[in-house]
Amino acid sequence: MYNPGLHKKINAALLKMKIDIGGNDGMFYTRFIANATALHFLYNELYKDHAAADKIFDQLINTIAKAYSKRSAQLKERDEKKEQKGNWYLSNDIAGMSLYVDRFCGNLKSLTGKLDYFKELGVNFLHLMPVMQSPEGESDGGYAVSDFRSVDERFGTMKDLKALQQKMNDEEMYLMLDIVLNHTSHRHEWAQKAKEGEKKYQDYFYMYDDRTIPDTFDKTMPDIFPESAPGNFTYVKECNKWVMTVFHNYQWDLNYSNPSVLIEMLDTIFFYANLGVDVLRIDAPAFIWKQQGTTCQNLPQAHTILRLIKQAVQVATPGMALLGEAIVAPKEIMKYFGTGLYTARECDFAYNATHMALQWDALATGDTRVMLAAQHEILQKPFGTSWITYTRCHDDIGLGYDDYMIQYAGYKAYEHRKFLQEYYAGVHPLSVARGALFSVNPKTQDARISGSLASLCGLEKAVNENDVTAMNVAIKKILMMQAHSFFMGGVPMLFYGDEEGYTNDYSYLNEPGKSYDNRWMHRPVIDWKKNERRKEEGTIEQRIFSGTQKLIALRKKMEMVSDLKNLTWMHPHNIHVAGYLRTHNENKLYCICNFSSSESFLTWFAFKQHGPIAEQLFDHWKEEYHTVRGDHEYFILEPYGFYLLEPVQ
Repeated sequence: MYNPGLHKKINAALLKMKIDIGGNDGMFYTRFIANATALHFLYNELYKDHAAADKIFDQLINTIAKAYSKRSAQLKERDEKKEQKGNWYLSNDIAGMSLYVDRFCGNLKSLTGKLDYFKELGVNFLHLMPVMQSPEGESDGGYAVSDFRSVDERFGTMKDLKALQQKMNDEEMYLMLDIVLNHTSHRHEWAQKAKEGEKKYQDYFYMYDDRTIPDTFDKTMPDIFPESAPGNFTYVKECNKWVMTVFHNYQWDLNYSNPSVLIEMLDTIFFYANLGVDVLRIDAPAFIWKQQGTTCQNLPQAHTILRLIKQAVQVATPGMALLGEAIVAPKEIMKYFGTGLYTARECDFAYNATHMALQWDALATGDTRVMLAAQHEILQKPFGTSWITYTRCHDDIGLGYDDYMIQYAGYKAYEHRKFLQEYYAGVHPLSVARGALFSVNPKTQDARISGSLASLCGLEKAVNENDVTAMNVAIKKILMMQAHSFFMGGVPMLFYGDEEGYTNDYSYLNEPGKSYDNRWMHRPVIDWKKNERRKEEGTIEQRIFSGTQKLIALRKKMEMVSDLKNLTWMHPHNIHVAGYLRTHNENKLYCICNFSSSESFLTWFAFKQHGPIAEQLFDHWKEEYHTVRGDHEYFILEPYGFYLLEPVQ
């Protein structure tokens, strides 16, 4: 829509910065004008009644223009190459790993020297857990940031980070970093100035003179960490005020009802974009807008902020995709991709956390019905967006999928979740898992699950008991879980250590800043001598590493597993078996997984329900051919077996 006043403002800002709108910067100018109305509309949805709304909107225009003017020629060229690919992040060629730099190899310089390890595995996309400055002992794993623009000395320097990004760019690898939009450390400069009484910076947070408003908020806000950090407000003795601290008392929630906060954080987003970040992981976006009388989660204004950020990024730094780390119910997660006019115009990525948890549900029970009951909601993801698919990450496993999904399988929701908690905590008599319960709610007994992929699959118990048969079963479980996740569509994201079969690391119990948080058990310190065992035939490390390596290599050869909204779930003919079909340009791949400890049987009719099928199928995993037989004859699946079956043309 033509808006002469708005366009005049933009033209004036760009000319002042000597941006060549009629020449080399013409595409930027075109993007800016094309998105200007949306930017203005979204901003006014939030701030039209603010006293300084017009003045701060002018700052928004300048912030976008400044970000583009600071973008290097190399990054602008990379933007253009990504644009030529279309939605570059939907490709089957991308495989990722998430890691803590210090626990993986010490520091950023050492990580630069480990790029050959990732290339050997097939990983070309790295998510570095937070590396920006955060106070030791009060860091929440790096998510309590005291300076968004300085690398913490524990990891190195900004120069080291830039060197790593450049090396990754040269190797055609992708980089993801975090930005914590919801809060800062109480040691951040803004918080320090707020403590000193500066009104400007007190307005950057939710600060109150007494408990009246905090008590009103607390009536409807749940506790995020009821065990270790109950309550949502903390008293600040330095200024005699109460400040909102939803996560921990050292993390102060930012107040986005103040548009100056939005401008500050948008400028920080562009700082990361111009470092060369390919995907920006927005931590805890569900919490960024607060309103009395609500849970202060998943509010409409939070989506408006994300949409505004997306439009701004699309204008100035279009090669950077956005990941919204919203670990919420399936119906809510879809909203983070955008709705209505903004469908596929909010976050480019989200975590498929629901399906991750449902895989663990199926593994514990041997029953895939709960998993399958959720798929009609998960499939609502719009074209042009993608998932991060995974089996484990730095966080716990939440069982937050809807009760009706559990009831669909004939289970009672409370008892079913209790079984899963006991199974993965290792206290159920049938369990081989070795995990722990995290953040137990004493009122509801709701809890989440900690533990590494290998330990939850039984490898820790098997190794401790020197049970070779159990080790073999655990390795089969590990690879089956990864295969099921890898081929669904989306970017598969390994968690470091899982590629070598690391079990729980209990050394965190000896660290005062970590001992209260059992999630550190699945955040191991890497032993590179142990990792060398991947080169020794028959070792646990070699079997898991080579299996993971093969899965990644196979995925990169199969264009049909690109995320093109081309996933179809097979009809459930056996409660132990989950199968899905990937299709593209008449090519098909059936991915079939048996979640049972026994052989399972699937009629050939289950395959034929999805259209004509060739006389033979080739299993890419075992490199075997299977002859398609009569409708009521059986395809036999071995215990915890998986099959990647492509029709032979």
